[in-house]
Amino acid sequence: MDGCKDCIRACGVFRDHSLTEKGRYGFCRAPQNPVIARAALHYWEEPCISGKNGSGTVFFSGCNLRCVYCQNYEISNSVKGKEVSVNRLKEIYKELIAQGAHNLNLVTPGHYTSAILESLDENLPVPVVYNTNGYDCVENIRRLDGKVQIYLPDLKYSDDTLAVQLSHAPNYFSTAKTAIMEMFRQTGPYEMDEEGMMKKGVIIRHLLLPGQLENSLRVIDFVAKTFNPGEVCFSLMRQYTPHGNITGFPFLNRRVTDEEYEEVEEYLLESGIEDGFLQDEESAAEEYIPPFDNSGV
Repeated sequence: MDGCKDCIRACGVFRDHSLTEKGRYGFCRAPQNPVIARAALHYWEEPCISGKNGSGTVFFSGCNLRCVYCQNYEISNSVKGKEVSVNRLKEIYKELIAQGAHNLNLVTPGHYTSAILESLDENLPVPVVYNTNGYDCVENIRRLDGKVQIYLPDLKYSDDTLAVQLSHAPNYFSTAKTAIMEMFRQTGPYEMDEEGMMKKGVIIRHLLLPGQLENSLRVIDFVAKTFNPGEVCFSLMRQYTPHGNITGFPFLNRRVTDEEYEEVEEYLLESGIEDGFLQDEESAAEEYIPPFDNSGV
């Protein structure tokens, strides 16, 4: 019997089902049972995800990356939150839907793939959003075929050296590209309803990091060359705020400048990518980081 292969790292660890003081966990530091830090309506995703009512967002703890600048650092680099069963996870979905959520938004779900698949054994009345860092095993993305309607992957890096330096993620670019292509194979071109809410499709997110313009330009090149207009959306994010554990990375100890964002924005607009989202300067603010206080769990 093989050990855990729920994410791209395929640690092979026989992860314990529950949190214990000396439990067996892989790179994600998490048990097989989901650990959740917050489950609530969230209003700060792309407009076609959040809408007027909010996105029914489930923030999972732990992660298969080690991004030194992660804005959710307190839950991504530790397993802060409340452990739940698959049955309780199903109840959380129903509670969020009853609150009027436009969709179910599963944030950083990759290391709980098996539990999430089990929780999605029934058809739901709203789309399921798989909100991922992009460092995904393509085989596991295939397992989600028919269970997920909207994929929301990051494409953090085109520069694999930067990916290792900042996120401990070897071969990030090729891994994420392969996963995104499988996501698109499943959903096909994106579709919106009459209210402008996404029904199905892929939104590729990219966070501009201070001083790393070349990394961003090459990400845009990939998207522009790979997809035709009307197939995927691209979200260029300006919300970087110094956060996490950036000691030793002085270039990360500032926000993105107007000049940096405008240069990348202009490149994006000239790339042929027609569908997507931009962020204004006000998005880089601490108040957009929700409290991870076990709300709704």
